[in-house]
Amino acid sequence: MRKGPVTTFDRYRLSFTTGGLFLQEAPLIATRYLALRDWAQTREQVRAENLLQVRTAATATRVSQEIIARLQLLDIEELEYLTEGSAREQGYLLWSATCRRYTFIRDFAQEVLREHYLSLRARLTASDYDTFCNAKALWHAELDEIAPSTQSKLRQNLFRMLREADLISTQLQIQPALLTPPLARLLARQSHEPLLVFPATDHDMQRWLQ
Repeated sequence: MRKGPVTTFDRYRLSFTTGGLFLQEAPLIATRYLALRDWAQTREQVRAENLLQVRTAATATRVSQEIIARLQLLDIEELEYLTEGSAREQGYLLWSATCRRYTFIRDFAQEVLREHYLSLRARLTASDYDTFCNAKALWHAELDEIAPSTQSKLRQNLFRMLREADLISTQLQIQPALLTPPLARLLARQSHEPLLVFPATDHDMQRWLQ
């Protein structure tokens, strides 16, 4: 185990081993929440009605908890946009929500995905992920505490989410984000930082926000 410096960094949440972005399921739950405006009631109805069409109650509980934990980080306007936007816009919103939920993913998006795009490096590789983890493990001992099999699942699911958000291709080629101005302005109401998880230049962002 690596012995890094003592740090007060918050521990990374590393529970994104399955499920991807939940492109089909998340808008359904968002729609139900917008009708109820109560997350506890939404959670109960999702499970009682098997809204997610899963086979077991345990799976329904686990999946609904994960989706709701992400959706709760979106505000009402973002949730409304999620239910009304195009498939691409839904993917971008769910990627944004996932980055808010998981600081590890946000850091990877900003420090690896976007930096690769800005430096004209065309694709991501498994070694890019491993290099990022090794660097972060100096400050986040939890990355050294997980089993190699779990680390592999985390990498696979992160790359799956990037594909589902249309930010990389099946060949791991980085694809530029194509946010619509309304969506970009919605995400960047407080600051530009939420846009930094997308492969885009500063000029792209300025153009979106005009």
